[in-house]
Amino acid sequence: MRHDPLAHPEQLIRRVYAYVAYRIGDGPEAEDVTSETFERAVRYRSRFDARKGEPISWLIGIARNCIADAHRPTPAVMSPDAVAEGPEERTAARVDLSRALATLEPREQELLALRYGADLTARQIGELLGLKTNAVEVALHRALGRLRLELDPKSGTAELSPVRV
Repeated sequence: MRHDPLAHPEQLIRRVYAYVAYRIGDGPEAEDVTSETFERAVRYRSRFDARKGEPISWLIGIARNCIADAHRPTPAVMSPDAVAEGPEERTAARVDLSRALATLEPREQELLALRYGADLTARQIGELLGLKTNAVEVALHRALGRLRLELDPKSGTAELSPVRV
């Protein structure tokens, strides 16, 4: 029988929240990140391997990824001039991002959706699509470059070659 890493969640929740709050401050955002951590843990619970460490170590690793995701700037606000502070600015940024995504090739849109929508790694995307990890990483890099250029044409004028994966 496999060891359930979430068998005693009360203490784990407190420890993960404490870690997250230490990193980003306590409050609603830390609660959201902690919730996301446990949502991912439940989703990927079958991947836990007790030989590699304790459940709390596994959960802290997930929490670190959730913190990085929560604090990763979206392509629409990567420019220092494009700060989306209020709801109107965030809505405008989402509209701009949707418009820019629509200009990409369907394959690029799919790669970005798998990476940022489904939160898959390049290796997982490669396995899913039958591609080498390096090819996925290069394709994602190029797609993000096109997306940035579409969002901020003044950021560069170099034409990027099409993605062939």
